[in-house]
Amino acid sequence: MSPDAPALFARLRNCRLCTGRFAATASAHAPRPIVRLHPDAPIVIISQAPGRQAHLSGIPFDDASGRRLRDWMGMEEAEFFAPRTISIAPMGFCFPGNDAAGGDLPPPAICRKTWHAPVMAALPGRRLTLVVGAMAQRVMLGARAMTPTVRAWRDMPAGTYPLPHPSWRNTPWLRRNPWFEAELLPHLRRDVARVLNEGVSNG
Repeated sequence: MSPDAPALFARLRNCRLCTGRFAATASAHAPRPIVRLHPDAPIVIISQAPGRQAHLSGIPFDDASGRRLRDWMGMEEAEFFAPRTISIAPMGFCFPGNDAAGGDLPPPAICRKTWHAPVMAALPGRRLTLVVGAMAQRVMLGARAMTPTVRAWRDMPAGTYPLPHPSWRNTPWLRRNPWFEAELLPHLRRDVARVLNEGVSNG
């Protein structure tokens, strides 16, 4: 492990850049960076931001979306949350808050601009990268729209999978796009199993 990684992750956990911004949201909450990172983790999930449940529990994907994501990956909960298995590097590390209508706000750009590049540089063990949701795909892949981006998964850089967000809100999308479960997910599950087995063999 790089000696700089623990210090970087500690600074991230203590980040309070958005204190005023979050206090002004309808949820009026304090920053709570949700940090799930390990330099040796072979799988990196790049998503949008933690939701309210993760903000309360301190655990990313600790909800129905997380259960669906684990199913997509073919992973059990204990394996998913093992410390050296997965790093989660979202566009925003804190719950961004709710707007007046109760919807989730987008993560502040300052979080990504401050933290994302150094965090990704501190994850040299990554072998597989899952880019989850339209926002992450715009930033990381230059994507204009989610559906054609996910459909073009075979054309992505080796070890990169674009995925829709596993929210229940995307259930209609999954019904309209059966190729996702029929074609992409079997490949994803094989690659997840492969990198995890290689990690066990090398450990």
